[in-house]
Amino acid sequence: MKNIKLWLVALPLVMTLMGFAQQSGGEEANVLELGYSKTTSIVFPYPVRSVDKGSGDILVQKAKGVENMLLVKAAKVNFTQTNLTVVTSDGRLYGFVVNFNEQCPVLSLRADDLTAVNGEILFSSEHDNQEKIKQYAQLALCQMKSTSGLYKSKYDIKLELTGLFIYQEILYFRVELVNQSKINYQVDQLRFFIRDQKKSLRTAWQEIEINPIFCTSELGTIFDRSRLSVVFALPKFTIPQGKYLTIEVIEKQGERQLELNIKNKHLMDLEILKSL
Repeated sequence: MKNIKLWLVALPLVMTLMGFAQQSGGEEANVLELGYSKTTSIVFPYPVRSVDKGSGDILVQKAKGVENMLLVKAAKVNFTQTNLTVVTSDGRLYGFVVNFNEQCPVLSLRADDLTAVNGEILFSSEHDNQEKIKQYAQLALCQMKSTSGLYKSKYDIKLELTGLFIYQEILYFRVELVNQSKINYQVDQLRFFIRDQKKSLRTAWQEIEINPIFCTSELGTIFDRSRLSVVFALPKFTIPQGKYLTIEVIEKQGERQLELNIKNKHLMDLEILKSL
């Protein structure tokens, strides 16, 4: 009987400790307080891929022209507690418990300082994991294998394709820009597009631009007597017969523009990157 009484006394404490342990084992929730007349900005380390609101009592939108920032505010005063779920392109999941607070003590948050679930999100092939693409782009940048003869040189500026790689559904183009002149070369833009090899007098010139989904470094100024090597990640594609891929680089406020044409046979001579 004595043992039974001790167990009955200890049972509530055991249950409390078990509940505490379960809470400690889960992910810590990020608390977000929103106001009706003030906007809170949340900056994430990678572009936002998906947003889900627990209710229509909160308003969420991407900042104009920015892929990694959300603007959030209350849609009504004193709304009932809800939640917000955000998935970013590096495969991280952020969860927020959202409360109303008109004083809104925090107007901006950096997701780097928040709790996130890592490596749990699997994207479809059309939206691959950007962190993974970044890793393979860096791998392609360091590979020894290189292509030969694929370059265009003019105005003492050289545009060369030094490597072509693939991993799963992504192509990696390693491009080198060499400035052999005494004048700095400031890149305005570098484009990839498929165009017709010959222009017919009866048909319009057709161009299909292919937008890179990642680049290992920003294209800025290439100083005199210097070079820059960069890898562009593009969704897998092939070049139809009678067309070629053009890599075009345009100088900002200058006339030194170069175009490098690549045929489908060059795409066949690529290297498959090993799994990391």
